[in-house]
Amino acid sequence: MSHPEIPVSISMRLSTLARNFGLGGRATRQLLERASALKLPFAPLAAPSQAIHLQSGMQLQRLLDLPRSALSGPVQEDKALAHAALSKLVTLQERLEESFDLRKLHGFSGASPSGEDYLSVEAFAASEACRHVRIISYKDFVRTLSVALPRFLAGEPIVLRQTSWNGDCLYWASDVHTEELACAVGYARVRQLETNLPAQISRYTLNRAAVKALEKDFYVFNMPDAAWQDSAFMSLLLDTGLPYSRLSMNRTASGNEVLLLPKSSKEANALGQGLLLAGAPNVTEYLLPLSDA
Repeated sequence: MSHPEIPVSISMRLSTLARNFGLGGRATRQLLERASALKLPFAPLAAPSQAIHLQSGMQLQRLLDLPRSALSGPVQEDKALAHAALSKLVTLQERLEESFDLRKLHGFSGASPSGEDYLSVEAFAASEACRHVRIISYKDFVRTLSVALPRFLAGEPIVLRQTSWNGDCLYWASDVHTEELACAVGYARVRQLETNLPAQISRYTLNRAAVKALEKDFYVFNMPDAAWQDSAFMSLLLDTGLPYSRLSMNRTASGNEVLLLPKSSKEANALGQGLLLAGAPNVTEYLLPLSDA
């Protein structure tokens, strides 16, 4: 297979870079050069979503209980090392808040029923999905809220989730009867009805030390769906026999997957450096500002 020639000046820069990273062999230098010349539709990682449905954004909380089977790759030992690093990124803290005003609810832990990213509970309550819910009076409000939270009058806590990368936003942990809860919250806000009840809050935190450890040991890239059908990229990934792991972070149809390349491998290191030069989004660089010390 022939490869496009690289201008001499760029080739010299790549050779210097290869030497700086201990990639002195001809094969690894060529791997770096070929990877840097890839033309893939890379796009910057989006900022954390302010949409009311938590699943509209990157599902970092999934890392807490990430099953080993979630990672794919050719070698079990490589996947195990990647899994161990990823599973340390997120920690969980539980707390009970004795009085939570329902009007402060930001959204819901599940996905949007229509696939649309609503930016407020009121916008969702006004959507077609919620048209069957009608609240005219306070009696309607109590009845509707009781559908979503059957024991709220008895003081049973509402179960909420919170993530450090989405700030102080609180999301209802259930994905059943979200339409009723949205309409009740919207009504309470309009009518200025203070509605307090206990809240059991699970807060997921992205740990900075763990992100730095991941950055030290791996290149982590967000790869577009097109990469897995690109013959040039797949040839670099598969024909060289280098170690790698893949992980899908979103429960969406985007197809984007995270690629992890261990820096302990010269070949994986060369591919990682080349992908950086080609414009692949660096996931650890993205995660660091979102993490807590």
